[in-house]
Amino acid sequence: MNILELSEQEIVRRNNLQQLRDLGINPYPAAEYPVTAWSTDIVKDFVDLPIIGKDEEGNDVRETATPENSPVVSVAGRIMSKRIMGKAAFAELQDSKGRIQVYVQRDAICPDENKDLYNIVFKKCLDLGDFIGVKGYVFRTKTGEISVHVMEMTVLSKSLKPLPIVKTDAEGNVFDSFDDPELRYRQRYVDLIVNAGVKETFLKRATIIRTLRSILDNAGYTEVDTPILQNIAGGASARPFITHFNALNQDMYMRIATELYLKRLIVGGFEGVYEMGKNFRNEGMDKTHNPEFTCLELYVSYKDLLWGMTFTENMLEQICTAVNGKPEVEIDGNVISFRAPFRRLPILDAIKEKTGFDCDGKTEEEIRAFCLSKGMEVDETMGKGKLIDELFGEFCEGTFIQPTFITDYPVEMSPLTKMHRSKPGLTERFELMVNGKELANAYSELNDPIDQEERFIEQMKLADKGDDEAMIIDQDFLRALQYGMPPTFGIGIGIDRLVMLLTGKFQIGEVMLFPQMKPEVKAPRDKDELFLEKGIPAEFIPILRKAGYNLVATLKDENPAKIQQQIIEIIKKYKLEVEKPSQETIATWTV
Repeated sequence: MNILELSEQEIVRRNNLQQLRDLGINPYPAAEYPVTAWSTDIVKDFVDLPIIGKDEEGNDVRETATPENSPVVSVAGRIMSKRIMGKAAFAELQDSKGRIQVYVQRDAICPDENKDLYNIVFKKCLDLGDFIGVKGYVFRTKTGEISVHVMEMTVLSKSLKPLPIVKTDAEGNVFDSFDDPELRYRQRYVDLIVNAGVKETFLKRATIIRTLRSILDNAGYTEVDTPILQNIAGGASARPFITHFNALNQDMYMRIATELYLKRLIVGGFEGVYEMGKNFRNEGMDKTHNPEFTCLELYVSYKDLLWGMTFTENMLEQICTAVNGKPEVEIDGNVISFRAPFRRLPILDAIKEKTGFDCDGKTEEEIRAFCLSKGMEVDETMGKGKLIDELFGEFCEGTFIQPTFITDYPVEMSPLTKMHRSKPGLTERFELMVNGKELANAYSELNDPIDQEERFIEQMKLADKGDDEAMIIDQDFLRALQYGMPPTFGIGIGIDRLVMLLTGKFQIGEVMLFPQMKPEVKAPRDKDELFLEKGIPAEFIPILRKAGYNLVATLKDENPAKIQQQIIEIIKKYKLEVEKPSQETIATWTV
C-alpha cells in the first residue's frame, strides 16, 4: 500500500509497528497467551485486604497489596485508554467480558537496567486498540478502583487503524459517537468494540437460540439439516434467489423454507424434527425484513393446532424468562407479556373488527372491490387469499401488540394446511402476532396427497396469472405424501424477529451481526492509465490523488502554481524522494 493512501494516524501506527520489530519484539506472536482471569470476574471476586490500623484522619488503613497476599492474574485485552504519568501509567483493557484498569510501573515491568519495555514500547509504540497481555496482582487504588498491578507485559497484536474514540462528559453527554446505522452494520467489528450494549444483544440472541434448542431437544425432537440449494423453491409463497449449478448445468433455488424436506422426514418415521437455519427470499429490505434470515421450523407427528398453540405459548414464556429474568419485556413503552395463555382470534373476525367488512362468503371480485374502495393497491393477479392477506396486513396486523394467535385462515391463503375440522372453507392454521408483527406461522399439516395436489394446481393458476410468489408443484413431495404422513403439527418462527422482541430492538439490523447491505459507495477514481495518457509520470499519480485530484478531468484549467504548491507540501510532509515538477510541466497536465 502506498503511504499516501494512509491517514496520518495510520502512518504513525505503522512506524510504531516497525519500531517494535526493530526492538526484536514480534507484534503478532504465534504462541498461546495463558489467560487466567477476565475483567468482570476480577472485580466480582475481589476481596479487600485486612485493616491494620487508622491514618491520621481516622480512615481505615489496609495491608499493602503484594504478589504474596493478593490474587495474581493473567489478563489479556485491547488497550482502550492510556494515562502516562512519568514513570508510571494507567491503562484500561477491554476483554471479552468487560473492562479492567491496569497499573503499569516502569521499574515493576523493567526490573533490570534496560527500561525500553516501558519507555519505548508502552509509552511510545503501543496505541489505543492494541492487544496486550499482562500478569500482575489485583489491588484497589487510592480512588477505590479495582486494578491489576502489572509485573509482566506481552505485546499480542498491533492495531493499524485508529478506533473512533467515543467520549462522555461528567453530565453523561456523548461526543464523537459511532452511531451511524449503515456504518455500524458495515463495520460491525468496530461497533462491537466501541459501543457498549451491542455485544449484549448478541449474547442474548445466543441465549434465545440455546434455550429454544434445549426445549426442543428435551421434548425428544431431532435437529436435522436439509438442503439449502433446491430444485424447486417450495414450502412458502415467496420470490426465490436463483443460482446456477455448473456441474449439472441447471438453475437451482436457494431455499425459501425448510418445510417440504422436514415433512419428508415425518413420512420417513421421525416423530418430531426441527431445523434452525437460513432461508433466502429475493424481496425487499426494510426495518423488519432481510433477504437472508434465520428461521426455526418444527414438525411433530400426531399433534394438531390446538396442541401447537399451547406448546408455543409455553415455549415463548420460557425463552423470555431465560433472556430477561421474567416473562415480560418492554418495547417502546409497551410492556408485552409472554405469560400463557395468549389470545385467540379468527382472521376474518379480525378484519371485520377493524374494517366492518365481513369477508366470509364473499367472492374474489367483491373483496377486490372493497380493497379498491379503501384505496389499496391491488390488481387482477391477486387471488382471494392474497386479497384477504393484503386486507389483514393493511388494517389489522399492526394493531396486535400483546401476543395473539390469529386463526382459521381461508383455504386460498394456506395451500399446505389441513381443512378446518368444523368450518368449511377455512383451514387449521394460526399466525402469532406480537407488537404488530408476525412472529410465527403454524398449521395442522395437510397430509391428504390428493387434496395437496389440487391445491398445488390452484397455486400454479395464480402463477400463470403473474403471481411470482405462487408455489411450484413439487412432484417428489407429492410422491412422499402418497406413502402416508401421520397427522402432524408444524410451525415456523422467525428467530430474528423473536430476538428483536426480547431485546427491545426496532430494526432487524440491530439483531443480525452482518445484515445485508447495499454495495459500499466509493469516490470515483480514474485508473492510472488515464493519468499516464495525459503525460503525468507514474510517481506523481498518488501525489495528485492525495491532493484531491482523483479524476483527470479535475485537473483541467487548474492553476499550475496551485498544483505545484500542493505537490511540494505533500512531498515535504511525507518525506518523499521525488523532485518537484516545474509549473511548465504541470501546465501540460491541465490542458
